[in-house]
Amino acid sequence: MQLKRPHSVVPGFGLTLGYTVSYLSLIVLIPLSAVVVRGANQPWASFKDAIFDTRTLLAWRLTFGTAFVASLVNAFFGLIVAWVLVRYDFPGRRILDALIDMPFALPTAVSGIALTAIYADNGWVGQFLKPLGIKAVFSPLGIVIALTFIGLPFIVRTVQPTIEDLDPAVEEAATLLGAHRLTTLRRVILPAIQPALVAGFVTAFARCLGEYGSVIFISGNMPMRTEIASLLIVTKLQQFDYAGASAIALLMLVSSFLLLFLVNFSQWWSTRAQRREL
Repeated sequence: MQLKRPHSVVPGFGLTLGYTVSYLSLIVLIPLSAVVVRGANQPWASFKDAIFDTRTLLAWRLTFGTAFVASLVNAFFGLIVAWVLVRYDFPGRRILDALIDMPFALPTAVSGIALTAIYADNGWVGQFLKPLGIKAVFSPLGIVIALTFIGLPFIVRTVQPTIEDLDPAVEEAATLLGAHRLTTLRRVILPAIQPALVAGFVTAFARCLGEYGSVIFISGNMPMRTEIASLLIVTKLQQFDYAGASAIALLMLVSSFLLLFLVNFSQWWSTRAQRREL
């Protein structure tokens, strides 16, 4: 007896797979392959000089350092924001929830100009930081502020569904059994949302590594001081140093792939651990 295939609105598997592979090849695979080929198809001495140049190393250290600090700040405060949006009902909650996605819709250049105006020495916030000796604009602190702004939605939107699926009855049971609030947070809540929090942190970190528009205004773009890696690529392209730009771009591409692999591996590991517990 021949089994009947379920009716589908879209065409068959072969045709849809062909469209999928073709679309991904044109939009993703071919451009990334061009970066790999252009970056690897050069003498090792030229590639090494571009990667291990003092200016490049300082840009990499600034890029990774500020991205890590911004993602760490977002992991803490983003968890609190997601918890408040899910567990509490208050006036304006829907508006606040919609504002979380503002960095997604807002052009990065607009956010960079706005942050620069606010945190400048005569800005709304900068005028209170100046007497304290804190310089936000044209400093690494300004880069952290910009990256925190664009990275917050990645943490909140990743952790929020996990908190929604977390049954409050489990927390109530822990309280009835005599657990302190910190104990409940450490033993019940955090283990449940840890995979989502790690995935959100890594995703935000990867996004911060490639940020450009919101940083170039507030950083000041001073070589060897406030110059990030993506800006250095643009600078080398403007100087017609295509080999150096391709080498740095290849390193950024490899870093992004490693971070995405880390996200998928952490999700696979957490799923496997949960299945073992069941």
